[in-house]
Amino acid sequence: MNLFSEGLSILNLARFQFAMTTIFHFFFVPLSIGLGLIVAIMETFYVVKKDEVYKRMTMFWGKIFLLSFAVGVVTGIIQEFQFGMNWSRYSRYVGDIFGPALAIEALVAFFMESTFLGLWIFGWDRFSKKLHLAFIWITSIGSAFSSLWILAANSFMQNPVGFKVDHKFNRFVLVDLPALLKNHQLWIEFPHVFFSTFIAGSFVVMGMSAFALLRKYKDVEFFKASIRIAAVVGLFGTLGLGFTGDQHAYAVQFDQPMKFAAMEGIEKKIGGKNEQEPWSIVSYTNPKTHKVEWSLDIPYVLSILAHHDIKGENDGTSEINKELHAKYDKKFGKNMNYFVPANTLFYAFRVMAVSAGVFGLMAVVALWFTRKKSKLDLMNPKLRIVLWVYGVATFLPFAAITAGWLITELGRYPWVVYGVLTIADAVSPNVSTTSLLISNILYFATFATLGGIMIFLSRRVLLAFPKSEESTEEKALVDPFSAEAFDQSKKEDK
Repeated sequence: MNLFSEGLSILNLARFQFAMTTIFHFFFVPLSIGLGLIVAIMETFYVVKKDEVYKRMTMFWGKIFLLSFAVGVVTGIIQEFQFGMNWSRYSRYVGDIFGPALAIEALVAFFMESTFLGLWIFGWDRFSKKLHLAFIWITSIGSAFSSLWILAANSFMQNPVGFKVDHKFNRFVLVDLPALLKNHQLWIEFPHVFFSTFIAGSFVVMGMSAFALLRKYKDVEFFKASIRIAAVVGLFGTLGLGFTGDQHAYAVQFDQPMKFAAMEGIEKKIGGKNEQEPWSIVSYTNPKTHKVEWSLDIPYVLSILAHHDIKGENDGTSEINKELHAKYDKKFGKNMNYFVPANTLFYAFRVMAVSAGVFGLMAVVALWFTRKKSKLDLMNPKLRIVLWVYGVATFLPFAAITAGWLITELGRYPWVVYGVLTIADAVSPNVSTTSLLISNILYFATFATLGGIMIFLSRRVLLAFPKSEESTEEKALVDPFSAEAFDQSKKEDK
């Protein structure tokens, strides 16, 4: 299960490249969706309250939103390109399924999103306030609609529905398009991902605001208001993640039992008709023998989490492996390995779950610190450690989101389409180890450059923020999306 346990093979390098492109692309998808929502909320406050500070907030955070959107588009193109390069068999097998979903996503959702985003960028003072506000909300809705179709395609990989196999041409044929949208996997996956976008957007706003306050900008109320709006969005996101995460984990027990057993460190059957299931805080599974060598358990907790009862029952990886061999040996052979990377899934799940709790706590604390009656001065040197915590927490959602995708994708092993198409059968037959190694290096360098540019430009936007109220009026005259606006940091440094 280690990508490099068998050396730099074609399959391992192709899997690594897919993981790299997917993870990096998904840094920016939830960020742009979450930031789009927060910017739309800020402009709504501006239109309703007619307070210019909300217009300034909309313009300022809109720059970060545009940066994330642009980088997300570029990384998405790279991700789709590597499908045809490394996974041509997969593309051929599922092209009839993915084609309609991705076409709708591109022609309807993405075009709607990008068109109205353009109107929003260049429409300041050219349209009425309400119409301009409608543009950013349509952009946000388009982003969510776009992710819906992408996740419909991914949900097919997790739980294939609405297709038949064309044995003559050895490929899948879509026979029921509505089934893709009715897939129960989609409606536990999409809400969970959607609420994660709240977290990504809100913690970037709170984190960058904290860094701004650390630089002792005088417009404290601007950033306090930004933190407060972001904290409310983050709190809603946390509550949504808790509910949808519970539903998702419950469904995984039945859809992909090996994934669930690995997530919870279950090697052998636990619980029973009148027995409880303990939950492991920490655990270690030997990757060679697939046996749990040690764990620290809390009684009853897994029964409550997995079954919403004090009793429960779940098979372990050893029993599930036998069941999968009995079910699929005729089709895939007796030498198939159905064990997933247990330790990776176990700790990735805990990183994701614990992070959600941390997000909720930090959102509540931020709301408490920024309430109107609060006597706390965020510029007080004694609170610098708090601001540093929130600043560093800017990056925490990306670690949690990555952990979630590792569970989603690695837990499906050895299939690329669960129970139907294996990963080994999906890789391109005409790629070489050398070409994959070179493309991996080039992609990594490209992603590192794009990530560096995103951080660099975001920092420049933050540095360009007026440090005093006297400079606010002058800077308000500058088009917030012009090249001059992004170059304000040079003038500030002077």
